[in-house]
Amino acid sequence: MGSILQDAQQEVSRLACNNKALFDVLPDFLFIIKDNCTIERMNKAAISKLGDLTGEKCSNVIFGKVGLCEDLVCPHKHPESSRKYGEVSELQIYEDLHVEYTYVPFEGYHGHNLILLVMRDITKRKQNELELARYQNNVEKVLQEKISVLSESVKVREQLAQEVNILKKEIDRLANSDIMVGESKALRKLREMIYQVAESDVTILITGESGTGKEIVADMVHRYSSRAGKPFLKFNCAAVSDSLLESDLFGYEKGAFTGATSCRKGKFEIVDGGTIFLDEIGDVSPSMQAALLRVLENGEIVRVGGTFSVKSDVRVIAATNVDLVDAVKKGKFRQDLYYRLNVVALHQPPLRERKEDIVPLATHFLKKYRKVFKKKIDFLPDNVIANLLHYDWPGNIRELENVIQRAVLYSRNNMITASDIDFGITGIRSAPKADVAHADSDDVMLSQPLKESMEAYEKKIIDAAFRKCKGKAHDVANLLGLGKTALYEKNKRYQITPKNFR
Repeated sequence: MGSILQDAQQEVSRLACNNKALFDVLPDFLFIIKDNCTIERMNKAAISKLGDLTGEKCSNVIFGKVGLCEDLVCPHKHPESSRKYGEVSELQIYEDLHVEYTYVPFEGYHGHNLILLVMRDITKRKQNELELARYQNNVEKVLQEKISVLSESVKVREQLAQEVNILKKEIDRLANSDIMVGESKALRKLREMIYQVAESDVTILITGESGTGKEIVADMVHRYSSRAGKPFLKFNCAAVSDSLLESDLFGYEKGAFTGATSCRKGKFEIVDGGTIFLDEIGDVSPSMQAALLRVLENGEIVRVGGTFSVKSDVRVIAATNVDLVDAVKKGKFRQDLYYRLNVVALHQPPLRERKEDIVPLATHFLKKYRKVFKKKIDFLPDNVIANLLHYDWPGNIRELENVIQRAVLYSRNNMITASDIDFGITGIRSAPKADVAHADSDDVMLSQPLKESMEAYEKKIIDAAFRKCKGKAHDVANLLGLGKTALYEKNKRYQITPKNFR
């Protein structure tokens, strides 16, 4: 019996020694807490870090609480907290010490209720986490600052780009002033109007007599518009027959008519996103007027033979030498289409109303054609200029260009003389006004309004030109200094049939 007891005591002693050795060798902080919340024992790691706190209240020296650790759910005071046994929590004991802790209840040798409190130093890990968090915050802050700087840079670049574009346009206006030559008051007013309306996408109607340079106005509008880098197509409505005009502008579907072997896009689809210039718009037929109205109202076209509409984003610039207001009154032109076209009206005045532009224009054409014909002509003599200023220029700028072109070609010894100025009217050179005034008797000339007299005289001149040229329209156009389109329009107005002169 004594031997059994002795063996038991030895076993207990052995276990106690092993537990003590294990208790002291573990790197974690170990505390044994009695049921009165005092620390009964600490291992070496805990003592080394916190000092010997044996006999102290754990709530005071560990958890920093004067009273009970209500928020930590002390297992001695709250037995029901046993469900939290083994759970790991984090705690900052001191300013520079962070730990993970858990607790396990057990019964002492003498039946006491004890708590084993296990803590692990995680200070370095927390410091790393804080450093990482600060780094992430700093990175985010730096990124935000960089993004802000970049955003400001983008704004600055956009502003600079706008300023550069404005400067480019101003330089372009100065460097390319010869696009629209002349400095008359009417021309300066027209230029400023072009610069003002060009950037918008509004429809523009350019009016003026044949040869005044309506196409140049359209060129300038496109050059200074927001669509300057997009396609720009010029289309003469009077040069295409009514039967082909619609299919040419709007395209056609396969099988729409004889010869339509495949689907074809029209001009409006080809120029999508750009600008189309419709010259001689006053000469289109009523059916084409209706089709153009649909485009201007809805931005939609319907191909010939098609059953569905196609969207078309095209800016329209139109031009005419016809008095559309009068045409509307006579029922020859749709009023609704006129209003759609006439959102902005730009009028190119005839040359006879801005004679101060004749000399700059003549000089411009002189420079142009002396290079073409390789002539060394430097100036126009005073008597030549007097003749140019004395003439009324019914063919306007186009006629002036033809006259200067012929004069440079006819010139000898690199000098233009008055005899080189051929106005091309019935073969007479340098025709003065006085001769024109006596073409008919005074009574006949004064028996009707000035406009009708001028039209009658113009018709006689064209008739005479056709007789001289034996009905050849090309030669007549060259002789009169007119473009083919202008001559075609006048033939239609005066009902002149070229074949009758052959």
